[in-house]
Amino acid sequence: MLRETWAEIDPGRIVDNLRAIRGTLPAGVKLMAVVKANGYGHGDLEAAEAARQAGADYLAVAFLEEALRLRAGGVTLPILILTPIRPDQAELAASQELTLTVTDAAWFRELRKGRPAPAPGGRKLRVHVKADTGLGRIGFRTEAEWDALVPWLAAPDIDVDGFYTHFATAGQADTAYLERQACRFAELMERCKASGIAVRHYHCAGSAAALRFPGLALDMVRIGAAMYGYYPPQLTPPVQLKPALSLHSTLMQVKRVRRGEYLGYDNAYRSDADEWIGTVPIGYADGWSQRMRGADVLVRGRRAQVVGKISMDQLMIRLPGPCAPGDRVTLIGRQGGERITFAELAVHIDGAAQEISTALTDRVHRICANEKEVQCPWSSPYFQPHRREATVI
Repeated sequence: MLRETWAEIDPGRIVDNLRAIRGTLPAGVKLMAVVKANGYGHGDLEAAEAARQAGADYLAVAFLEEALRLRAGGVTLPILILTPIRPDQAELAASQELTLTVTDAAWFRELRKGRPAPAPGGRKLRVHVKADTGLGRIGFRTEAEWDALVPWLAAPDIDVDGFYTHFATAGQADTAYLERQACRFAELMERCKASGIAVRHYHCAGSAAALRFPGLALDMVRIGAAMYGYYPPQLTPPVQLKPALSLHSTLMQVKRVRRGEYLGYDNAYRSDADEWIGTVPIGYADGWSQRMRGADVLVRGRRAQVVGKISMDQLMIRLPGPCAPGDRVTLIGRQGGERITFAELAVHIDGAAQEISTALTDRVHRICANEKEVQCPWSSPYFQPHRREATVI
């Protein structure tokens, strides 16, 4: 590692989280582990391997490219692509035994231009049908749209493996909108069953809904944020979730500044007393955006505030006292009795924990920090091919 800015990933914690979550589910419910966006910044192949070891039944990704990367890395679990792909890519997906999200009849009409008459006994295209019950992103919305889909889904070369929706407010204390969505999905499920289309998996619950409302588990749950240790900070999960990522750097320079001196671009910070200032080699090109201005980091087990504008490659912190170049700076994780959590930072940016981890770019080295003997595939060039002693997160 040439640059002293790194993230430590503990895949054993992903395994623990998934096993704990599975323990809360009703018997027979399958678990889909979501490893999109490079495993929420933790490494896609590494997250997929941890999910396999935890007994996940399915994986989910956002895009076809992500699914193909997993297959190229030796991942054999079923994979659902959550975002619809182009119809002309369907044969490639089928050849890799990938499952597609479909939302409308127009997609199938376009598909048939390149995949006309189904051949008896030929390879089937496995799909999950997405219903929009109130999130508003993708999915069919009306009974008429569903009725238009039915003839296409009934074709002998189409395997309808799933039928699903996404909740918009599962992480909020007020459950009224979630209840409306759940009722709407129940109506659409009944319409689906009445149409004669055989569906193996009905699923609607992501991390928050699966942990808060076991009755919404249906046939399968989609666990994304929670497998990495994230959960809405205003709610208490019924299991202990462990964050699997910590983020560290070092002090590259320490200086004493006088009262009234300016620091950073645009003179954005002016010291109101004599202060110790440290410079840290991480910036917005690493994914530590300017919204982190004013957030705390840890140095020598004490909190230090980010001051001035965060630049592309560096940021500055107001130190609690004299420190030395080379001292460890923890941006996420624990030092001594202090801890910086994803939940704290999510509140600071008015965002989500996963927004922080997925923003970390490939300039930030990932290091496997195994507290247990959990295999790290190391087939991803995104990671450094060595281990570092685990930091207690």
